[in-house]
This record gives sequence, structure tokens and C-alpha cells, in this order.
Amino acid sequence: MDLPTFLWLWKIAAWSMGLSLLAYLLLAVTGIWIFRTRRLQQERPSWLRSLHYLIGSCMVSLVLLLLLIGIIGTLGHFGSLGHSPHLIAGLIVVVLVLLSGGSALLINAGRSWARRLHISANIALFCGFIWVSLTGWSVVQKYLP
Repeated sequence: MDLPTFLWLWKIAAWSMGLSLLAYLLLAVTGIWIFRTRRLQQERPSWLRSLHYLIGSCMVSLVLLLLLIGIIGTLGHFGSLGHSPHLIAGLIVVVLVLLSGGSALLINAGRSWARRLHISANIALFCGFIWVSLTGWSVVQKYLP
């Protein structure tokens, strides 16, 4: 397929990736805030946990949108997948985001392992976002004139 017919797709991908990174940053801030209030046994604002869940849901949706765009765009342009390490990096990020979101839903007083899993997945996700950003930049270079 011709690149100009996919230009709108790449714009959506660029915005989705930027918003995913912004969501990750906001999740880190609100997550640290939640951790701090729990650690210091302070009362946290009633809206904080809901905001954290809302932003997390948005990030999961954005990452799944990026997966869909990557598959459609790559198949449309190359006819097959697996032309760069970006596929592996992207799939790992998708798995980590789903693991983080799924473990977040399981967090409660009786499941301390879910909180540890959630935090560990998010630390690994930091590295995953760096990797997918670097490999994504090399993919973008293939599509530029």
C-alpha cells in the first residue's frame, strides 16, 4: 500500500504513543501518592484511587490501539509481520500493561502479592517503554521519504 494512504494511521499512532507515555507518567505520580498516603497512614483523597484506575484504563486502551495500528500498518505496508525488533518490544509492552492492569484489579489487603506484581510490572514497563520507543523510532525512519 502507498504511504500517504496510511498517513492518518501513523498520526493516530504518534498521538497514542505520546498519550500512553503521559498516562504512564500520571500513573507514576498518582501511584506514588497512593503509596505515600498508605505508608504514612494518612487519609488519601477519595478521588485519587478512581483517578488512578481511570488513567490506567486509558493507558490500557491506548496500548491496545497501538497494537492494532502496528499490526494493520505493518501488514498493509509489508504484507507480513516481524520486520524489526519493534514487534517483540511492542508485544512485551502490551503484556506488561495487561499484567499491570490485571494485577491492579486484584489488589486488596488479603493479596499483597498483587500489589508487588503491579509495582514490578510497572518498573519493567518503564524499560519496555524505552525499548519500544527506540525501536519505534527506527520503524518510523522506514516510512519517511
